[in-house]
Amino acid sequence: MSRSLTAAELPAAPATRGDRTVFALRGVGKTYARRNIEALGRVDLTLDAGTFSSVIGASGCGKSTLLKIMAGLVPPTSGSVMLAGRPVTGPRRDIGMMFQQATLFPWKTTLENIVLPIEIRDGRAAARVHHGNAHALLELVGLKGFEGVYPKELSGGMAQRAAICRMLITEPEVLLLDEPFSALDELTRDFMNMELQRICLQRGATAFLVTHSIPEAVILSDTVYVMSPRPGRIVETVAVDLPRPRTLDMVTTPRFGALVDRIRSHLDKGSFL
Repeated sequence: MSRSLTAAELPAAPATRGDRTVFALRGVGKTYARRNIEALGRVDLTLDAGTFSSVIGASGCGKSTLLKIMAGLVPPTSGSVMLAGRPVTGPRRDIGMMFQQATLFPWKTTLENIVLPIEIRDGRAAARVHHGNAHALLELVGLKGFEGVYPKELSGGMAQRAAICRMLITEPEVLLLDEPFSALDELTRDFMNMELQRICLQRGATAFLVTHSIPEAVILSDTVYVMSPRPGRIVETVAVDLPRPRTLDMVTTPRFGALVDRIRSHLDKGSFL
């Protein structure tokens, strides 16, 4: 079991929970003219510092398109995307992303994979300077002692924990998560969700998750955004008032069930499921 690290052992954490706006999207839309597809309608949402938010909806409703726009990978057709007071016009250093697969390079060790973003950005010498932070992050996620291990020797959950470290090593302003644990078995996924919560709370991270799982959205989030069928729009904003830290025991409580039912009712109305 990993211990809680002191503030001196970790990279600098973002600002205190909820004291400022990190992400602000106003009237964001996306149309693929060549295919005559309107993927997103007008989307408005705000992410405050230190909060965890999720977006949920059926396949094809525009969730991943929204995430790519927030990451600066795809430009919006309309509207504005602001991060830390500056427009997002392309990939930025203060945005961290995590995908469904860990995508670790098989010929690099765990440590080398974690510092790879810094090596690509600033060179090998700069990456070596960050080895100390990488070791601290590995301890944070319970991978101390696996620094020299290659990806083929890691389980799926361990590989995703290494991917979390790689995302955090650049100290991003916000974490964008594209169903990062969907390929894992149910027990491992539950464990990784609790690990993700612990890491986000410990670092004061601001996170935004794309998911198909209503229980996953509820157990992790402060706010759940429900999207309509294409063109995707936010049709309901659900505040999750469960206390933190969340535990898996909460899934059996009446309040958890009521929140799940509320979100599911909106999805059912749109013939999602």
